[in-house]
Amino acid sequence: MTTPAIAQTSQQPVLVVDYGAQYAQLIARRVREANVYSEVVPHTLSTEQLLAKNPVAIILSGGPSSVYADGAPSVGADLFETGVPVLGICYGFQAMAAALGGTVAQTGLREYGATDITTVGDGRSILAGTPNHQNAWMSHGDSVQQAPEGFEVLASTASAPVAAFANEAKSLFGVQWHPEVKHSDFGQQVLENFLFDGAKLQPNWTTGNIVEEQVQRIRDQIGGARVICGLSGGVDSAVAAALVHRAVGDQLRCVFVDHGLLREGEAEQVERDFVAATGVKLYVAKETDRFLDALAGVSDPETKRKIIGREFIRAFEEAERALISEAGSDGEAIKFLVQGTLYPDVVESGGGEGAANIKSHHNVGGLPEDLQFELVEPLRALFKDEVRAVGAQLGLPGEIVGRQPFPGPGLGIRIVGEVTRERLALLRKADAIARAELTSAGLDNEVWQMPVVLLADVRSVGVQGDGRTYGHPIVLRPVSSEDAMTADWSRLPYDLLARISNRITNEVDGVNRVVLDVTSKPPGTIEWE
Repeated sequence: MTTPAIAQTSQQPVLVVDYGAQYAQLIARRVREANVYSEVVPHTLSTEQLLAKNPVAIILSGGPSSVYADGAPSVGADLFETGVPVLGICYGFQAMAAALGGTVAQTGLREYGATDITTVGDGRSILAGTPNHQNAWMSHGDSVQQAPEGFEVLASTASAPVAAFANEAKSLFGVQWHPEVKHSDFGQQVLENFLFDGAKLQPNWTTGNIVEEQVQRIRDQIGGARVICGLSGGVDSAVAAALVHRAVGDQLRCVFVDHGLLREGEAEQVERDFVAATGVKLYVAKETDRFLDALAGVSDPETKRKIIGREFIRAFEEAERALISEAGSDGEAIKFLVQGTLYPDVVESGGGEGAANIKSHHNVGGLPEDLQFELVEPLRALFKDEVRAVGAQLGLPGEIVGRQPFPGPGLGIRIVGEVTRERLALLRKADAIARAELTSAGLDNEVWQMPVVLLADVRSVGVQGDGRTYGHPIVLRPVSSEDAMTADWSRLPYDLLARISNRITNEVDGVNRVVLDVTSKPPGTIEWE
């Protein structure tokens, strides 16, 4: 199996060195908001390995360690002699200070949450354009007591005498707070000051550039070969297919696997809307029996994901044989498979360097080792909102690019327990009610995603029709997010929640309880499995 590297772009990256920060991916996301390409890399890379990636700048992330603790990650002082502009954030700021001869100490004065920052001097450098007093988000116990030689102190707080510093001559900067989070009022300004003034970069990571570059890369990879795309009807696979179609035209054939795990009406929508919007040739594989037979008796979520990933590939291989048969005896084998893999999929599946395996996404961690295709993954370096922007640039209609995310494994990972036809039918009906009410309330664009989850292995006592029932609970999981790397639960109006609950318990046999998931990400993921 051939798997491309994460970065599928000629753009020189801003590298975000991850020291175990909760917000490392968010830093990369904020850099891209400034139209500058970025990637997350582990702190275990040496200076030589970092430079081999040809970075235009480096950002050292926060992290949970103390710089003086045994085994704490460190940064080599040689990094700061390379001429590459560097910004240290929180732990990265302290690690930079320690490596360059500054003083970092445990004072017993901790700062967590909203903190008042006071600029020192004229507030120039990376604090230019921000007020003398500003609210920023802190999360630290240690603090920099003395800046390294050659550094100017830019800001302080009540507990941190050195809350920001700069060495303009060497393009080295640092802040104790987290500019990447929205709670820091001028955080984006600070990041952009570093990118555009400190590192002298240009904002050239644009949707137009992404499309142009990826089209050329797809042509270079595929050449004159035939290619198929696994089309799910979701945003990611639709945009990936549209990009490949722009690049190679009728060499592409889209395969829609109706695996029986879709929501109500989705199979018909895919067959109708996507073909009408793109003109792509579509082959439909009816594979419900295959998937449900393979999932019979399986409750473990990782096992379900891997089974679904494996059966997807087997269905594609059978589709290939059918398409070759259609072409006659001279039919050419299909060499390439297009997938709508995104950067968050790669990171969460442990595919990013140094990343933890949170869960296997079916198109990353769930692929079989004996895959017969070479993968084409033109979205592998992109976040979700970047994918939507690319889709709009390609002319896809709003009904497709604005669609709420839906996982490739479908309802198979929204049933906590074994997947059966009966449970799928129950969940489809509950999901359709929830989506209809959300649309009726005009909140589709306010909610990033609202998974509806069936707790199939849980039952609770209820009273329906003056009789005792023993039914399943349905979980509503409405979340707000920008890129799925972090999320918060959406505060839906109580009257909307009441309507959804009343309709589900009245109209869906076997359900007698509806509950609301009010967990953010982290610590929870958006999907339950």
